Amino acid sequence: MNKNGVIPSWMKQQWRGIVKVRLKWVKNRSLDHVIDKETDLKAACLLKDAVNRSSTGFLTAQSVADWQKLLGLTVPVLRFLRRYPTLFHEFPHPRWPSLPCFRLTDTALFLHSQELSLHQTHQNGAVEKLSKLLMMSNSRALPLHSLHALKWDLGLPDTFHKTLVPQFPNHFQFVKSPNGVVSLKLSRWPDELAVSALQKHNEGGTHYREFKRGQSALAFPMRFPRGYGAQTKVRTWMEEFQKLPYVSPYVDSTKIDPNSDLMEKRVVGVLHEILSLTLHKKTKRNYLRGLREEFNLPHKFTRIFTRYPGIFYLSLKCKTTTVTLKEGYQSGKLVDPHPLARHRDKFYHVMQTGLLYRGDGSLKPRENKIENDELRSEDEVEMSDQLCESE
Repeated sequence: MNKNGVIPSWMKQQWRGIVKVRLKWVKNRSLDHVIDKETDLKAACLLKDAVNRSSTGFLTAQSVADWQKLLGLTVPVLRFLRRYPTLFHEFPHPRWPSLPCFRLTDTALFLHSQELSLHQTHQNGAVEKLSKLLMMSNSRALPLHSLHALKWDLGLPDTFHKTLVPQFPNHFQFVKSPNGVVSLKLSRWPDELAVSALQKHNEGGTHYREFKRGQSALAFPMRFPRGYGAQTKVRTWMEEFQKLPYVSPYVDSTKIDPNSDLMEKRVVGVLHEILSLTLHKKTKRNYLRGLREEFNLPHKFTRIFTRYPGIFYLSLKCKTTTVTLKEGYQSGKLVDPHPLARHRDKFYHVMQTGLLYRGDGSLKPRENKIENDELRSEDEVEMSDQLCESE
């Protein structure tokens, strides 16, 4: 019920008797390419942040030996660090010369300073993302370790809990559960943020005005794999699904039958909104699984990703499972890249141009140095289609 005790119209339409069609998973090479590229990019960024946090200003090969799985790499971390000498400078340990150490190069430090400046410029946007994520949770709070897992995807500063959150006491507060888990909680409910990406996308249109009056549903953008969209049974299923009322992820869903068609559309809406908040419109499935209860998602919610291939793409690249919002990409590129995503393209460009491929498959640094003036260019960096292959 709403504030006036009236049952919303969408609550009366929980079932439409939709006959679901079993769809076969189809590989999307374009999105797999993006995930492959950004796996190395993310690992390099996380290692850069780890070096920057270190009290010594460097990392030893021994300290990072167990980080391979954590970074999502398919090669040992030491080999990965040596692969990008443009970013990580190797030198012997001051006390144990046989122990390799790595510090940031001048180029990496310059890129890091640019990144910090971007975080400062767009900190209000980061606060909005954090707030919206907490607003979708049942308790209006999420464990800090779960948020840290998502910080790169959301575009949050590396130490956001120390640098960003304390600046906004009217928005957030830290709470500790009886078992000692520290969580970030909303200090107040910001009504102005309780608007989903799908609602914003439809604002101003006829269907949105009807939706606001409770007379119409909102439809999700669909991009089917080749051959699916033309199938009558698939098209009929999706048309019926789209006619279901759209339940905002910021609305209480406890009164919805967990086995109803409406709940399934609500789950699609929540996952759509979470992915919309990410910089690259994608994240790892395991990150979402850890938040399942807080977002009131069913136990086997990941089936949604393969059931709706027109909305989501589930990739198995790089020995992990990544889910992508298909509408966020066009021809393998982000439709509306955030400034921080553009900066990460620049970071990846430096990673690539610092390498030279030789006929025997090994790698060596290029002799020419990349000047800071080149890095300062705001023009979009042209990305190479060739991925860095495993050594």
